[in-house]
Amino acid sequence: MSTSSPFEQTLTALDALHDQDPRHVEVRGEPVPRELWYAQRMSEWLERVQERAHEAPDELLRLAVRAQHLQRWQVPREDYPAGRVGYLTWRRDQGKRAGETTAGLMENAGYSPEDAARVAGMIRKQGLGRDACVQALEDCACLVFLENYFGDFSRTLEHDHMLRIVQKTWGKMSPQAHELALALPMPAQARSLVEEALAK
Repeated sequence: MSTSSPFEQTLTALDALHDQDPRHVEVRGEPVPRELWYAQRMSEWLERVQERAHEAPDELLRLAVRAQHLQRWQVPREDYPAGRVGYLTWRRDQGKRAGETTAGLMENAGYSPEDAARVAGMIRKQGLGRDACVQALEDCACLVFLENYFGDFSRTLEHDHMLRIVQKTWGKMSPQAHELALALPMPAQARSLVEEALAK
């Protein structure tokens, strides 16, 4: 019989699934499954977001943040139609799948169905703008994007498109996340885009 807590059991199970991602990124010279790396970055940002808000992360929120992109690699974006509708449908389906899988892992570890459903709802971002936990999850996702992906996007996408991405991302973030984002190191081109987008 396991002596670890339901939280520890669920976190271990989530990371075991993340570890199956066949795609890799290089971290300090070693290949790391991309999804596991993303999940770890999400968790690290949660600590900083909650510290800025002078709050301790709730364990259900910690699980939702860790699972936000769970097994996303199994259903590529290319399997859905091009365009905004296709993207939103893909993202909705991914959230539903990740939420259901995480809820199942939680119940297997001993969580109540109510706690499992709460985490699944956070992963689907139900209550964004009204629920503080869902807002914290969204803040983490935006900060991971700005820190790790925005620079590459800014060099490949059309200028006005990038301005809209920045404005939309900024609009989803809390004031605490805005402060953290502005402190991020960015290439000059990316920093200029952010400043232009926020000035409009």
